[in-house]
Amino acid sequence: MSTPVFVDVEPRPGCGCEDCARARLIEVTARRSRGSSMGPRAAPVAVAVVAAAGAVAAVPGVTVAAPAPGNRVEAGHELAAAPQRLSGNEILDRAQTWVDAEVPYRMDEYWSDGYRQDCSGFVSMAWGLNRSEWTGSLPRFAYRIGVDDLEPGDILLYQSRRSPHGGSHVRIFAGWADDEHTAYNAYEQAPPHAQMSEIPLPPDSGYRPYRYKYLSDGGDSGGDLFDDFPGSWSFGAGSSNRNVTRLGRMLRTRGGGPYYRSGPGPRWGAADQRATRAFQRAQGWKGPAANGIPGPTTWRYLVDGKGANIGQGPAAPADPAAPGSTAPAPAGTAAGAAPTAYPGPGTFRPGQSDPRVLLLGRQLVAKGFGRYYRSGPGPRWGEADRRAVEAFQRAQGWSGREADGHPGPETWRRLFS
Repeated sequence: MSTPVFVDVEPRPGCGCEDCARARLIEVTARRSRGSSMGPRAAPVAVAVVAAAGAVAAVPGVTVAAPAPGNRVEAGHELAAAPQRLSGNEILDRAQTWVDAEVPYRMDEYWSDGYRQDCSGFVSMAWGLNRSEWTGSLPRFAYRIGVDDLEPGDILLYQSRRSPHGGSHVRIFAGWADDEHTAYNAYEQAPPHAQMSEIPLPPDSGYRPYRYKYLSDGGDSGGDLFDDFPGSWSFGAGSSNRNVTRLGRMLRTRGGGPYYRSGPGPRWGAADQRATRAFQRAQGWKGPAANGIPGPTTWRYLVDGKGANIGQGPAAPADPAAPGSTAPAPAGTAAGAAPTAYPGPGTFRPGQSDPRVLLLGRQLVAKGFGRYYRSGPGPRWGEADRRAVEAFQRAQGWSGREADGHPGPETWRRLFS
């Protein structure tokens, strides 16, 4: 299958990261907004973009929001607060709405529901994401599957690594077109408008199948959105979101009820901080590790029901993964350092077997990221390892390529420090 002749959100030459792609989108949007008006059915565009390295560029006609996790790309309509839990059929139903409306393919315009009118904006809408993602970031909300495992609602993604600006595309799988699985039906946003068509499936097409992480119909969802640490930005003075409510409810079940006169609720308050501090102290943590602001380890303890309840005293022994813990490091690990130098990316390839893969897996478990392992961990690198590493990377506040589940030198250093 030939490379698509149209481009999704084209990264700047030489860089395929999300920030550069969004910067390019700003430039295209600003350029076109000065020279043409939108179609009659498109919503006005106001793009909220996370600026790279905290730099906010002033672009005429484009609103750029201050960097903050959870920012949404706005187009005159409120998008979902978080990725929605949908069944495969619900994903197809959402895709069908654009096909019925014949939404035009326009890379820099937004439909009335708030999503960008290109192929990745189409998938973002069908998956109920909180903004229009691009082809390079959609895998953050999915995990790789085999072609034979494709089910309605999955996607097939083409992303050129050698030349990211040379073309990228994504389709939604709607079912096989024949018993031999030589062709499939797909929803896609492509010129001239959203459509459903039959696509041949040659083995060398370059399209990779992915499954949405947050399926509601019993699939292997790759982890509950609400179970992963949402990031430190969710908590502290001025925060108001559902993660604060979830935290309070978990703290109440662990003995924190007396700290709440009412609630808990979505707005962060003194009761949340006092209850969190009491829980942290119950684990034997001190100093910054018991400051009343939840970090990845506190969250993991609460979600998994680990450690001591409030009022029961310190857990024994303290978790070596806890910030500020004085417990001994796992066997074979020097305190504050990796047991060996970073072994290189070749160690962590599908099917690769290496004792350092086992070492990595054991450290992930010790850090509280072991729920992806149904058995093991073991010395052979697999999808459970990748998903555990991805969760750890996201807990550091990373995104995009920095949280792809493949350990690099900095992931290795932080994991073993």
